[in-house]
Amino acid sequence: MITVGTLVPYLAAALAVGAIAVAISRRRDMVYRWCAWAIGVPLVTAAFWLGPPGAAVIAAVAAGIAAVEFGALVRAPWPDRAALTIALTALIGTALLSPGHVLHAAGAGALLVGTVPVLAADATGGLRRAANGMLGLIWLAPLAAVVPLGAYALVVFAAVSVGDIAAYVAGRRLGGPGLSPLSPAKHWSGTLAGAAAATGTLAILGVFHRDLPTPLMLGLVAAVTIGAPLGDLFESMIKRGAGAKDAASWLAGSGGLLDRVDSLLFALAIVLLLA
Repeated sequence: MITVGTLVPYLAAALAVGAIAVAISRRRDMVYRWCAWAIGVPLVTAAFWLGPPGAAVIAAVAAGIAAVEFGALVRAPWPDRAALTIALTALIGTALLSPGHVLHAAGAGALLVGTVPVLAADATGGLRRAANGMLGLIWLAPLAAVVPLGAYALVVFAAVSVGDIAAYVAGRRLGGPGLSPLSPAKHWSGTLAGAAAATGTLAILGVFHRDLPTPLMLGLVAAVTIGAPLGDLFESMIKRGAGAKDAASWLAGSGGLLDRVDSLLFALAIVLLLA
């Protein structure tokens, strides 16, 4: 069985290898990204070490930041961003305290984000505001999955991160056919390399151990090989529609939090659906 304790040496080794690779590349953007991971990985790991409460806290913080960034992308008023943050936080809290009522919490969240434009009597932009609120709730809701998934959410996080880096490097080096007009800089070569690297990471972390339930194993593989690139393209679609290059600019070398967890969101959703 995979636990947070068994993952710590592998995560530490990944950071060390990443530091060597960044030093060799001498690319400033990669240095910034590694520094962000060097801070983020220990924080996330420590939160998961505390069990479901710690996972819920880190998920709620991420949800709040992501909700604000998403609201900025779609130019949502601050009451809409606050409603989305409350809905997501309540969903995560319900996953921790009363898992049997998660669907009720999701429904209440949908009512909240849909009601705010109505109470504002926004006759011209109310439909767009309500639709964006629903989209944000559906897109970011998989963050609540980290509570029941526990250490396996950390496995997905690690595999997706390694896959993203491999896809970035291989795509730039190998080039070839483009992946999608939504993201012209991405190539099939990078996507396939990222899928291979992510699957290899799952193997190293013990996902293919014979004691792991088959549905969970298949769900994890599908999450990092299919869900991750789809999540990346989904955020690219939203950013193109908003005319933005990044979701934010506060995270050095990475833009915003959404730019770092876009792949993770779809990956978590697939794990929940298949496992």
